[in-house]
Amino acid sequence: MKVTAIPRAIWVLLVANLVIALGYGLVAPALPGFARSFDVTRAAATVVVSSFALMRLVSAPISGRLVTRLGERRVYLTGLAIVSVSTFACAFARTYWQLLVLRAAGGLGSAMFSVSALALLLRLAPPDLRGRTSGLFSAGFLVGSITGPLIGAALVGYGLRMPFVVYAVALVVASLVVATQLRGVGGRPGTTDTAGSTLAPALSFLATLRDPTYRAIITSSFTQGFASMGVRVALVPLFVTDATGLGKSAGWSGVVLAVYAGGNVVAIALAGRLSDQIGRRPLMLGGLALMAAGTLPLGYSNGLVAVCALSVVAGAGSGLFAPTHQAALGDLVAARAPGGTALAAFPMAGDIGGVCGPVIAGFIADRVGYGPAFALSGVVALVAIAFWVQARETAPQVTSV
Repeated sequence: MKVTAIPRAIWVLLVANLVIALGYGLVAPALPGFARSFDVTRAAATVVVSSFALMRLVSAPISGRLVTRLGERRVYLTGLAIVSVSTFACAFARTYWQLLVLRAAGGLGSAMFSVSALALLLRLAPPDLRGRTSGLFSAGFLVGSITGPLIGAALVGYGLRMPFVVYAVALVVASLVVATQLRGVGGRPGTTDTAGSTLAPALSFLATLRDPTYRAIITSSFTQGFASMGVRVALVPLFVTDATGLGKSAGWSGVVLAVYAGGNVVAIALAGRLSDQIGRRPLMLGGLALMAAGTLPLGYSNGLVAVCALSVVAGAGSGLFAPTHQAALGDLVAARAPGGTALAAFPMAGDIGGVCGPVIAGFIADRVGYGPAFALSGVVALVAIAFWVQARETAPQVTSV
């Protein structure tokens, strides 16, 4: 059986994604403290952090339309340029309001390059490697998001402004790599693909929402943002240090999050190939089930060993489905013109989950405790399972046999 090689253009995208993820993690430790240095409240400091995510949400649909009209490469490079310039300017902000506006502008650029990178990745990936390339893309983001804050924490020693300068330089490097190595790739969209076949119009969100498989993809994207990127990151450190029966130091919070990330990395390494071989749907159902199993009882645990064990399970579940639903989306948009609001809605759903998850779960934790707060994340995963039960298999090499 002939094994298709991953195209060189995809490797370029993967390297650029790793650089971008590293850079994003660089500013994470510095941003809240930098905002507080302007003598504002903690609430005002968090607004600077959330302004980036909020602007991503608002501009994602626009980014999808831009990709359809201008092509992935132009939107990608423009987005990187916006984030690079705004991040560099953040290093020289003199007031809180300057920092807020500049960070929000970065969210616009982030939406542009995120949507265009996803569109380009899904379009360039061979059908039989769509799961594997999605897995590598997710792994690169995960590695960057883990190691970036460690480097950023070291850079803070040279001043709160230094991580922003380094991030801006990293984005310039990523831009140069994409601009020079992807010439002729992802240009102005045409009406045919590389094989000469006519492309169908790009998918619109409202029209595609009638497809139960697309509804399942959007629901699991929301689940990923809500449970993995939102509630877990926001509540686990508080749970480990505050909860009765645990009461550990803040350092143990990092250990628990690292254990979760370890399960995530191992599962992602397997998920890409497996979803290409046995299909998207089995891995989605299994991954979501593992996440629910590792999250539902987490808030009721009263020992560090149990918390770590459940975190491994939840991390493995997330690692199984994170790249897989992205590959399923690629199956749906194959042979379509690039971009479209249906494509943009995928990362948008994850962002919505990441924004509202900590707020809702934090409110519940304050009122009735950590148990119900984490259980809510497990319920969200169960709801996603219900949607995937109704979904069809999309992997070409599986559906064709």
